[in-house]
Amino acid sequence: MFRRSWRHAAAAAAVLLALGSVTACGDDSSDSEDLSENRAGAMENYSVGTQFKATEPLSFSVLYNNHPNYPLKEDWLFWTELQSRTNVSLDKVSVPLSDYNQKRSLLIGAGDAPLLIPKTYPPDVHAYVSSGAILPVSDYLDLMPNFKDKIEKWNLKAEMDTLRQQDGKFYLLPGLHEKPWHEYSLAVRTDILEELKLEIPKTWDDVYTMLKAMKAAYPDVYPFSDRFSQPNPAGNLLNLLAVSHGLAGAGWNFQHVSWNEQAQQFEYTGATEHYRHMLEYLNKLVKEKLLDPESFTQTDDLARQKLANGKSFVISSNAQTLVNDYRPDLAATNPKAKITKIPLPVGPAGEINPASRLENGMMISSKARDSKNFVAMMQFVDWLWYSDEGQHFAKWGVEGTTFVKDAAGKTTLAPDVDMIGLNPDAPKHLQKDFGFGNGVFSYGGKPELVQGFFSPEEQEFQQVMNARAPKSPPPPYPLTDEEREQVSLWETPLKDHVYQATLQFILGQRDFAQWDAYVAELKSKNMDAYLEMVNKAHKRFQENN
Repeated sequence: MFRRSWRHAAAAAAVLLALGSVTACGDDSSDSEDLSENRAGAMENYSVGTQFKATEPLSFSVLYNNHPNYPLKEDWLFWTELQSRTNVSLDKVSVPLSDYNQKRSLLIGAGDAPLLIPKTYPPDVHAYVSSGAILPVSDYLDLMPNFKDKIEKWNLKAEMDTLRQQDGKFYLLPGLHEKPWHEYSLAVRTDILEELKLEIPKTWDDVYTMLKAMKAAYPDVYPFSDRFSQPNPAGNLLNLLAVSHGLAGAGWNFQHVSWNEQAQQFEYTGATEHYRHMLEYLNKLVKEKLLDPESFTQTDDLARQKLANGKSFVISSNAQTLVNDYRPDLAATNPKAKITKIPLPVGPAGEINPASRLENGMMISSKARDSKNFVAMMQFVDWLWYSDEGQHFAKWGVEGTTFVKDAAGKTTLAPDVDMIGLNPDAPKHLQKDFGFGNGVFSYGGKPELVQGFFSPEEQEFQQVMNARAPKSPPPPYPLTDEEREQVSLWETPLKDHVYQATLQFILGQRDFAQWDAYVAELKSKNMDAYLEMVNKAHKRFQENN
């Protein structure tokens, strides 16, 4: 799947206004800009539902993130079919996944970047804005009817405004999701629940009650022994608890600031009462021997061994680890064991879906604006990445070859094509042999498209999560270059101290009576100055826009 890195990288984006507002802040300046010299190959009446096809053969350069799981092949059906449908070929500058960010920076810095720069996460954009190397794409949204239509229909204006820079413009075309997609939660041995006549827990208080019952029945077991603790201790668990408490994120998704709706200002996440309460909760689990203290330091392999050997019953999970790790592990040691991923337990923030509806996306080189094919290029990007038809093509491929449709119109893989084990005995692979389902081109969309390769079990999980209200995005606080440089000097010492103290409080190495002293320590590391700068930037953006 394509999302895990987004779970980590998107977190760093502090990145909000109004399609009245997506066309505010100077957006759509192409209405007044003279683009008459830049329309070669463009369609005259391109709109939502129109199959884009350039009026002459075109080629656009693209930075291609070459994934080791499906290495680039020039004879993929994706390339030939794309050219047939759009009259566009892509001149690929191929870069290995492991070197992608570094190579992208070097190319942009040298002025040699391709026109299209996909697989870019929101925080990455900041470094390129002041140089003028990246196009302010918000100025040209009228060339992208599908993009605008989805923002309006899916009410994504607030999320889009989180991408705006100090000038009120945004420089990234992100992947757009109709519904948030939250994938991480806890996996629980349901055969143990049945044995103890327990229901699947719905809240974090229920989780505590469940663990107590497990401990009473199995006193020699730590019911909960977790993974995902390297490099950040309890990376997933802390983040789950943070978002359940209404915070922006913690653990592997640590966010320095969280928006306080009541106070109408940002607070330092690691110094809030909500953060303290979640640490007190974990400390209670550790003290009562419900949570294995090794959870915060052990490797994933050790956590899996404990689960497989009946030394624990609960562990962090997503859909892949559930199917690829835990079930095979348990099948080898305890064939009667059953385990499932439960919906995210509900905390003080209520029944929310904390996932973002934005995904990594596309930067466009500012050089593109001067191309005679600029309008056609924007139409092409709009069709492939943002139209229903383009998204379906990029994900599923060609009907009759890579997918089939039933009488009701539901799309499924062709019998001889595999993807993530759906047809494990098939001789062909959707990504490796055809180039579809490629993370460079395939992301975002309606739930039925996003979840097309999900198992029925994971689709049920997503239905529960999608029934919850999306978490409101925070208001924007775009920083100047000088401010960003300053906060970058403050962030590492602050984060390191939060991580250190978090572990100390949870494991009982530091008493909660010292909480005020801990907050004072954060103040000594410029916490107040950090907050002052962020809140000043937020207020400045409000006043200017």
